[in-house]
Amino acid sequence: MDVLRASSAIVPAPYTPTNKTHFHKPIFHTCLSKPGFNPLRRTPSKSRLFTTLSSSPTTEPVEPPQPDVEVDGGKEEFDWYSQWYPVVPVCDLDKTVPHAKRIVGLDLVVWWDRNESEWKVFDDTCPHRLAPLSEGRIDQWGRLQCVYHGWCFGGNGDCKIIPQAPPDGPPVHTFKKACVTVYPSTVQHDILWVWPNADPQYSDIITKKKPPYIPVLEDPSYTKSMGNRDIPYGYDVLVENLMDPAHVPYAHYGLMRTRTPTVKVDREGGRPLEMRVKKLDVNGFDAKQDWGSSNFIAPCIFHAYADADTDSEADQGNGSATSSGIQKAPPSNRRLSLIFMCIPVSPGNSRLIWTFPRNFGVWIDKIVPRWMFHMGQNLILDSDLYLLHVEERKIMEIGVTNWQKACFVPTKSDALVVGFRRWFNKYAGGEVDWKGKFTGALPPSPPREQLMDRYWTHVVNCKSCKTAYKGLNALEVILQIVSVVSIGIVAATKQNMMSTVARTAIVSMAVICFAASRWLAHFIHKIFHYHDYNHAVV
Repeated sequence: MDVLRASSAIVPAPYTPTNKTHFHKPIFHTCLSKPGFNPLRRTPSKSRLFTTLSSSPTTEPVEPPQPDVEVDGGKEEFDWYSQWYPVVPVCDLDKTVPHAKRIVGLDLVVWWDRNESEWKVFDDTCPHRLAPLSEGRIDQWGRLQCVYHGWCFGGNGDCKIIPQAPPDGPPVHTFKKACVTVYPSTVQHDILWVWPNADPQYSDIITKKKPPYIPVLEDPSYTKSMGNRDIPYGYDVLVENLMDPAHVPYAHYGLMRTRTPTVKVDREGGRPLEMRVKKLDVNGFDAKQDWGSSNFIAPCIFHAYADADTDSEADQGNGSATSSGIQKAPPSNRRLSLIFMCIPVSPGNSRLIWTFPRNFGVWIDKIVPRWMFHMGQNLILDSDLYLLHVEERKIMEIGVTNWQKACFVPTKSDALVVGFRRWFNKYAGGEVDWKGKFTGALPPSPPREQLMDRYWTHVVNCKSCKTAYKGLNALEVILQIVSVVSIGIVAATKQNMMSTVARTAIVSMAVICFAASRWLAHFIHKIFHYHDYNHAVV
């Protein structure tokens, strides 16, 4: 029951490979109304999209497939700063303190303005001496205060007070240079979104363009527990990995259940996957699998869901699904969506927000603490984290735009990955626009334990995990205290004043408490700090 156990739901049923390898040319048509799909404005295109092939055994050399020729009339460019970006689930925000976040290279501070009863997103820079406002506080009047010199700001970014300015002098706090940059923001689907462009023309952007709407996230019959984690590899690698169900039986072996293929070729149970991409344009693309559909809503959202006429197979778990066939139900009774939100942070860094709305097993979320589900979700993220971190560096060595030439992707299981790379190269030039803030070089690779650290990438940003971490640490200390006090009581009590049975019971309790504290310390480290995954011994 975990985040990428849900990925097993995007593994389609096995199909019977033919003796021939051929192209499938998708048919372009008007956007259909689908469950959970947000019809964004799309520019008409006559493009024909390459779909990857299913290869069959042959003695003849096979050349990697090449994309069909584009026939559209011109090239649109994707504007990274004219989009809504998810920042963080609201449930993980504390209204009493400011929060530091980074989106597309912009350092932001998120804080609750109790005077206007809404979340605000500012540039994380005090105009005085450029100190980070995220290290400040909310003062007694509900203003954001910089703790370097005490400058205070209201919800509109206006400076309310400069303590060092004499009261009888000029009102320097009213000067434009004393204001903080404010970015448009809104809350939708219980997630805070930001528009990373503070140009005045976008001040009322919410009235003209809203964040992508996913109806299932507003359906009260669905459960939709969320999680978020900072990832030490880039946005593009994160997106394509989540679009790739073929890696699940291998990179996450032993952690996730997948459907047993009709012909098992290895221990893990890999199999051919029937997938194809269609309707690719500047706003993303749609995809089709035999079990259902998915869409990539540029730049952040990958949404997979079962079609209305497809039976769904689901596991009774929090945000989990399986195609193992252990339980099958009509689609009218059970529904599960996989929703991943991938946010570019900086070169070599991204952020993932996940949620798996479902209309079954809703009671589980009400009785099981949210942090317990994050245990498994983080383990699955960790099990291929190092692979992808290294992979990204190899992609950078060959050049992102050379991805198609360097990677051999001859099967249909890579269709969505190829589709994303095609979108990324064609409309975004193969890179995130960082507005000149970065050279594009990746940061140095830290030691493995630091690379896979969970505390700073998840726990401090997750309210439920942070609370559990503090509680379990307190319990560890209590167990140690009980152990020491118990031994002290036995040592201080004279032999004839305590029976042998009582003495034995107290000593046993001391030993048990000490052993429990040591086990708990190990548990805390593995769950909230570092848990490695050795692929060679699973």
